[in-house]
Amino acid sequence: MKKLFFIIIVFGAAFYWYQQKFDTVSFGEGIKVSTLPQQTKTQASPFNHQGYQIIPLYDFGLQAKVLSKKSYRDHLSDIGPIDIALGWNQMSDEAVLKDIHISQRGRWYYWKTPQFPIPRKNIETSSANMHLIHANDKVKAAIAKVKKGQIIELYGQLVKVKKQGRVVWKSSTTRNDTGGGACEVIYVRSFKVVEP
Repeated sequence: MKKLFFIIIVFGAAFYWYQQKFDTVSFGEGIKVSTLPQQTKTQASPFNHQGYQIIPLYDFGLQAKVLSKKSYRDHLSDIGPIDIALGWNQMSDEAVLKDIHISQRGRWYYWKTPQFPIPRKNIETSSANMHLIHANDKVKAAIAKVKKGQIIELYGQLVKVKKQGRVVWKSSTTRNDTGGGACEVIYVRSFKVVEP
């Protein structure tokens, strides 16, 4: 039984390493995205989407590097099954990212580093965890296929989401916050991979 358990552990570790290695794209050192996320007033009205009420807060768009990607099976995965941690400016530079360990769990994005390659504030204001609500199947498929390390471009709205009159998700509307409530909730109307 111990031997079987050992074999399972070895195969699991090998699979994880393989997935990490071949599901990651590298473009080398240097800032790959120098533009900041763009947020402007929206003219969009509230609408219903898959049993939820979507209330647009701002129009939103950005280019960013995919730092991490995580699929979820929870009470909101029917409209937003994938979160992506994204970085821009210095957080799109692989020379910086190699010294920062990034992970996601429980709809949160975590980072840690033994030695800061850039100031903490730069890490906090040049990266974010984003809950992505796909507008249609084409957007859903594009999000599902994206790989860590790629540069993406998305457009949509930062939103508040209600179900049966209760707020179940509400987007941050600034890139300067941290902790609970700091994630962006985006109704994604377009999503594509771009070259750096």
